[in-house]
This record gives sequence, structure tokens and C-alpha cells, in this order.
Amino acid sequence: MILGRQSGLGRGLGALIPPKPPVPSVPPISLTQPMPGTELTAPRHEIYQIPVELVERNPHQPRVHFDHAQLEDLILSIKEHGVIQPLIVTALPDGHYQLIAGERRLRASTIAGLATVPVVVRTATEQEKLELAVIENVQRQDLNPIEEAKAYVRLMEEFALTQDEVSKKVGKSRPQVGNTVRLLQLPEPIQEALMQGKISASNARTLLSLPTEDERMKLFQAMLAGNFTVRQTEARVFHPRQPKKQDANLIEMEERLRQALHCRVQIKRSVQGEGDILLKFFSDEELQALLRRLVE
Repeated sequence: MILGRQSGLGRGLGALIPPKPPVPSVPPISLTQPMPGTELTAPRHEIYQIPVELVERNPHQPRVHFDHAQLEDLILSIKEHGVIQPLIVTALPDGHYQLIAGERRLRASTIAGLATVPVVVRTATEQEKLELAVIENVQRQDLNPIEEAKAYVRLMEEFALTQDEVSKKVGKSRPQVGNTVRLLQLPEPIQEALMQGKISASNARTLLSLPTEDERMKLFQAMLAGNFTVRQTEARVFHPRQPKKQDANLIEMEERLRQALHCRVQIKRSVQGEGDILLKFFSDEELQALLRRLVE
């Protein structure tokens, strides 16, 4: 048997599903090696060449939008060099294989007219299939923010995982996972714009600081018309236009606090000099981050 070297899908893949020998139902197929210079990250295992038509797409694939330009580049590369990095599949009872990781490579190989593709055969549960699909896309930064958020929610809802458990599986911090999931609270037009790259994830997260959907939509429309930067968006959210009679010193102090704490700040002071400082947050993750900044 010819064994392949380690694969480039990251430690998360190997950690989730330990390599196992090909299952007995695998039909006779040819073995091959990765091309010279290929760096593969999966533990040592056999790599098979199987007909493209036997590979079924992963129903758990979280990615919906594929960049056509990038796919065209991959097609040209595959036509010239072949598929350098094997797909990861699991064997099905009917002799077919279900894709776990490598959706873009499968699509490009099909369009390029390849008869066979290199694969590594693994055994995986339904949860592991979804985890691997999410991890591969997150590690490669292939998902847009909304696809990523929906993938995290699916892991939590279908397999009763907490945000902390999801964060450990995908190699992200818990606040990162929480902030990504919060993007699903945005109105549908804003989510669509985020998926299409019309606004950044940072701008979208800033919109969440506004208390109502109407305010979010109004600023969103202004962002599209004015092409705001993140700083400009934050200025409109955290430092709205103040009444003319408000003390200029208070405005300056609010701005300094806002920049230091990354949250909405309001200072109220009476003529006697006493007053309150209001710090606004919208989730447990934001509260924890705010507390860390206050005690630093």
C-alpha cells in the first residue's frame, strides 16, 4: 500500500476524526500519492482515486455562495496540475461516497472534466460531518459571516452544543462565536448585503448597537449611500448628534470613554456637579469584554 503524507486541512480535522483503515465496502480502486511538494495535514493514511460521479455532495455543507472568479482559478489549476490535496469522504452502503471536506475541489474537478479524484476515506457520524465541513471552511476563511453564523447555530441546535463547545471545535474564541451568531439578529436586507460583501462584518456588528430595527435600517441605507468606514459608522452609532446646549467638555469625555471602552457612553451631570455615566451593552459577551476593559 502506498501511504499519503499529511494533509493541509488543519489540526481540527485530524483531532475530530481519527484515521481509520478503508471500510470493507470500498470497491477496488487505484492508489496514488500526492504530487511532490504537497503538504497534507491529516495523519498518514491511504489515498484513493475514485470516479467523480461516485462522490455525492455533503448535505451538511454550510457554504452557499461560491466566488466564481476563485472557482475559475481553481479549475485552471486543476486542469494543469490535477487535484493536489485529496478530498475527505465517507463510504456509503450503495458503493458511492459522501463528501465531508473539499466542496470547491469537487466542483472544480467536475467542471474541469476529471474522470477521477483523489480521496481519503473516513468514518464519521452526522455531527462529525457537519463539524468537519464547518471547520474546513472556517480555517480557509471560505464562509461569509452569515454562513458562518448559521453554521454555528446549526451545530448548537442540532447537536445541543454550547457556544463554548462550538468555539473549541472551530478554534475561535467564545466572544468571536457569540458576536458572529449575533449577526443573525440583523434585518434580512442587512444580512444579504453582508453576504454579498457590500458592508463589512465590523460595520454590521456596529449596527447591532442600535436599539431598534428602524434605526439599524436607516443607518444601513446611509452606509450604502455614503460608503462609511467602520470609524465613521461607530461615530454615528456611539456619538449621535448632541443638543446644542450640551457641555462641550461632556461630549469630549463621552468620546474618550467610547474610544477606550468600545461601547455607547452617556454622561449625565446636574448643575451641582453630581451625575451618572451610562455604559450600553447588548449581550453577555459585550458585558464580559467591557468588564475586562474596565479592570485592565
